[in-house]
Amino acid sequence: MSKLRTVIKRLYVIMVVGLVLFSCSKTAYKRTPEGIIIHPVEVAKDGAKSIKIQIVSDDIIRVKATPEMTMKERESLIIVKEFDNKVKFDVVEQEGVLHIKTAKLLVKASLQTGELSFYDLKGNALLEESSGSHKKFKPIEVDGYTGYTFEQVFESPDDEAFYGLGQHQSDEWNYKGKNEELYQYNTKVSVPFVVSNKKYGILWDNYSYSRFGNPNDYGQLSQFKLFNNEGVEGGLTATYTTAEGKIFAQQNEAEIDYEHLESIKNFPANFPFNNSRITWEGEIEAPESGIYHFKLYYAGYTSVEVDGKEVVEERWRTAWNPNTYKFTVQLEKGKRVPIKLDWKPDGGISYIGLKAFSPRSDKEQGKLALWSEMGQELDYYFIHGENMDKIISGYRQLTGKATILPRWAYGFWQSRERYKTQDEIVGTLGEFRKRHIPIDNIVQDWSYWEEDQWGSHEFDAKRFPDVQKMMDDIHEMNARCMISVWPKFYHNTDNYKALDARGYMYQRAVQDSIRDWISQGYIGSFYDPYSQGARELFWDQMKENIYEYGMDAWWMDASEPDILSNASIEYRKELCGPTALGSSTEFFNTYSLANADAIYNGQRSVDPNKRVFLLTRSGFAGLQRYATATWSGDIGTRWEDMKAQITAGMNFALSGIPYWTMDIGGFCVEKRYETAKEGSKDLDEWRELNTRWYQFGTFVPLYRAHGQYPYREVFHIAPENHKAYKTIVAYNKLRYRLMPYIYSVAGHVYFNDYTMMRALVMDFAHDKKVENIDDQYMFGPSLMVCPVYEYGARKREVYLPKDTKWYNAHNGRMLPGGQTIMADAPYEQMPLFIKAGSIIPFGPEIEYTDQKLDAPIKLVVYTGEDGAFEIYEDEGLNYNYEKGLFCSIPLKWDQTNRTLTIGERKGEYEGMVKERQFNIVFVSENSPRSIEAIKEIDGQVANYTGDQLLIQFP
Repeated sequence: MSKLRTVIKRLYVIMVVGLVLFSCSKTAYKRTPEGIIIHPVEVAKDGAKSIKIQIVSDDIIRVKATPEMTMKERESLIIVKEFDNKVKFDVVEQEGVLHIKTAKLLVKASLQTGELSFYDLKGNALLEESSGSHKKFKPIEVDGYTGYTFEQVFESPDDEAFYGLGQHQSDEWNYKGKNEELYQYNTKVSVPFVVSNKKYGILWDNYSYSRFGNPNDYGQLSQFKLFNNEGVEGGLTATYTTAEGKIFAQQNEAEIDYEHLESIKNFPANFPFNNSRITWEGEIEAPESGIYHFKLYYAGYTSVEVDGKEVVEERWRTAWNPNTYKFTVQLEKGKRVPIKLDWKPDGGISYIGLKAFSPRSDKEQGKLALWSEMGQELDYYFIHGENMDKIISGYRQLTGKATILPRWAYGFWQSRERYKTQDEIVGTLGEFRKRHIPIDNIVQDWSYWEEDQWGSHEFDAKRFPDVQKMMDDIHEMNARCMISVWPKFYHNTDNYKALDARGYMYQRAVQDSIRDWISQGYIGSFYDPYSQGARELFWDQMKENIYEYGMDAWWMDASEPDILSNASIEYRKELCGPTALGSSTEFFNTYSLANADAIYNGQRSVDPNKRVFLLTRSGFAGLQRYATATWSGDIGTRWEDMKAQITAGMNFALSGIPYWTMDIGGFCVEKRYETAKEGSKDLDEWRELNTRWYQFGTFVPLYRAHGQYPYREVFHIAPENHKAYKTIVAYNKLRYRLMPYIYSVAGHVYFNDYTMMRALVMDFAHDKKVENIDDQYMFGPSLMVCPVYEYGARKREVYLPKDTKWYNAHNGRMLPGGQTIMADAPYEQMPLFIKAGSIIPFGPEIEYTDQKLDAPIKLVVYTGEDGAFEIYEDEGLNYNYEKGLFCSIPLKWDQTNRTLTIGERKGEYEGMVKERQFNIVFVSENSPRSIEAIKEIDGQVANYTGDQLLIQFP
């Protein structure tokens, strides 16, 4: 009888499963003109009831999911593409799985669970959602606005690598197995786009605080058993020592959490931080064995030891602008190990924190996982590409093309924390011209207004008595001026009142009487750029008070927005909301994008054919369409900060936004440099640091120096006869000689969705060794840049990617690829290598980018491999290139026939140089030439009128 029941039960199960599958095929999905909507049969309590697969192109798939039965329509802040619904795709159901096929991709979707997987047409798996836990939703309500907190998890093979996510300062490169918090902060720019070495990228269309990797928040040290110096359980021994060496307080602390203005109130009352020292010492015992991921948040001088090993060598950050650094430690359950955090605050109020994630399995930690605090629906784009350029092209297809910046923007910019008067800024520019040092842009930073008139956009007449003359003087010296404009307004200004009267100002900062750091402190707030009316009024105010003088470019500072520095994230959200679109929790990360929209479209509305240029301290996906570059914020002036800019810049470029820059020399200065005297070790190091940083800065998309005192003008760094001065000027001049190359690459950024600052993994993906190289990159297709970031270093290790040959730029010698070498790095030179097959156009020595545009161009051919390059030219200041008014000259080197082809010119524009002289120089293994000597070499002369020329290698 029991056997009969078992048989009947099995038949019943089979029947139910069959009915379910039949039901799947009839009702579980719906085909639309643009894709498929699935209602999975199996839905977890926190899972997705509706999943939409939208075919954007043959290579791009959009996935939306919600725990509701219907989809909501919303306007994306980052996506600009109009979907035409004309992409052909086929749908076939096989055993409860939909096979959705385009000309490039196959997407499999389980009707039972809704799990998706992506394949190329050869059947190779590209990406698969994790089984059983791929999507999770949790309702959230903030300020009366509802939505969901959600996460998405994908499987990831062991050999996968992840890049992008914006620009962060922990000096991390490949994000495989790592964790990153995505929010905006001074020096931290979060972009929810990740690129894999497995031929795909994920664009996460969400604007809230998000996380990559572990979806949880970091835990306090109290998750461990903690023992003080006496071995007593309960906390570490925290010792607060004054500048005089006296112990002010000593107590047990189970948490080191003094990360923001609210939490620092927990420090011992009235402790004098200036020149003090605080240590946390004792032992730590893990509750489970494994790798713990620690996050150190620090300002001042900080180091950490665990089990007798220095896991964090001394790092520094100025007191008012903390940084995050991450490290991992292997701990064993039940084993007590010594731990010590040594902290010297270096100033008044300062910040410190140490937290950790508990262990996860390597497989779980290595997955591609994304979590967001708030959104209406889970929404992501899968972008396939045979290489990373194709993936980034797909990203820009969705979020907007990058513009070509005005030609002068690719020259040198000089800035300092601020020029205090009209005479200072004009006089500084005049000094460059007097010394014949190339420069194109001088920057007027903040505080040009009267002290209590922040946001008025009006110059203080006592210090800037004739703004029009100032602008005219700058322009007469063949330079441009960029000016800092914050989205911040003191509440007594007319501009604040005009914005506030229309409901365009965030209210909380004024309601809480928050005062800033100027003099006795003034009350104000930021405007809300999520309102179209607010953006238009903001631009009108800038136009009326600044643009009318002929201002050339805009520095949009504090665009995180930084309404109150070092506030907690929770209070920051209260200060910048609610927005015109909804809760600030939902729109926390996109302020800079909306603000850039205001200026870009504002200027084009009054001067539609004058190129816009913005520099912003924050950024988000889509920023490139607003002629906007991002700089890495108020970074420190330490060697570790310089090193961190390499990974920051490479990952930012791989986030799809091509224009990035940094403060050469760093912004926030250690006191020892401020007071350094001639002949001192500190001054020697300061000069070497700036020299190395200028060498590095020559080869990033935008080349600019900025910082607090000491001043960053080269003639303030060192005297003319000093090797620092000579080297900095030499690299500046090299940048300008490379302008035909640089501007051509900029043209490729627009027309071909190219990327200027290129991690080696972009061009040498076939070489697995490059995936974790975090301190070398390509600048355009030809130049491999190897910055020197250690004091006193006169050599550095360099890897030469395989399957090509390389020329040492400084001696012209050819080296085979696929090897690691110790490259010479004398004070005056940074290792620089040129890929064989490169054709690099050099211009003459000039002092500004519009000078000598008709001068001969020297074409330097680095033989040894086939190669090609395309020279791009246009008018440099307008948008006529969008109308097809530009020209290009294709260049091709044939190694077998030893022939350079200068191809037929394509296109034309007003003012084009129709007859140009090329001077061709060949570099070979038997004919080495240094990049410094090339300017003096006379090669073969070719007079070019637009028709094809063939040049034979002699």
